[in-house]
Amino acid sequence: MRLPRVQRFGRPRHPLVERLQFGAFGDLDGRRPALLGMYEAVGDATAYRAELSERVDQPVLSDDPILQRDLQLPASWWTELTEALEKVSAAGTDRVAVREQYMTRAIPEFLGIPAPAVAFWTTAHGDLHGANLTSPLRILDREGWGRAPQGFDAATLYAYTLLKPDTAARVRDAFPILGSPAGFAAEATVCAQLLQTVARGDNLTLADPLRDWSEELRRR
Repeated sequence: MRLPRVQRFGRPRHPLVERLQFGAFGDLDGRRPALLGMYEAVGDATAYRAELSERVDQPVLSDDPILQRDLQLPASWWTELTEALEKVSAAGTDRVAVREQYMTRAIPEFLGIPAPAVAFWTTAHGDLHGANLTSPLRILDREGWGRAPQGFDAATLYAYTLLKPDTAARVRDAFPILGSPAGFAAEATVCAQLLQTVARGDNLTLADPLRDWSEELRRR
């Protein structure tokens, strides 16, 4: 079930602009829960928005973002996911999911390599993992969407499947940008983000797979 969600925006924006951006990639052919209501308010120079989405009856693929069991999904599900993310990536917005300044700082710190140049910036969901996906496919929790390096959603989904190599390999098959020069910046960014969480004491079960991934990225 999707409950009302409150988002906080650091700088007030014209409500029409936000509404247009919210609908920039539509309902993804029914793959995104419909927005039923929205309430906006401004206080102390901060803009807030609460959203109510339709109830989603399908269970999520994973109770935790870190996948704990292999996924048995039909090929059609993966096709639907890639098609939906292609529509997301083509949506125009000035919202930001990943800042270049963050990449410049975090990638050298956590991977030990210079931040790679971003070949192409696209729009991303921003938090794609099994706890935000269902079967049949619905894509949930979109409050973090915005511009990111091409392949960011694919890299995020891959990172959270690292404990289950068969599913991780299936993600790579579905998203050939992973392992390619075009997706290198996205992979390095996601790996750095999660290694940073490990350094803070979170996502510790991913520590070893992330270090293996970072070593692979350093060799590329």
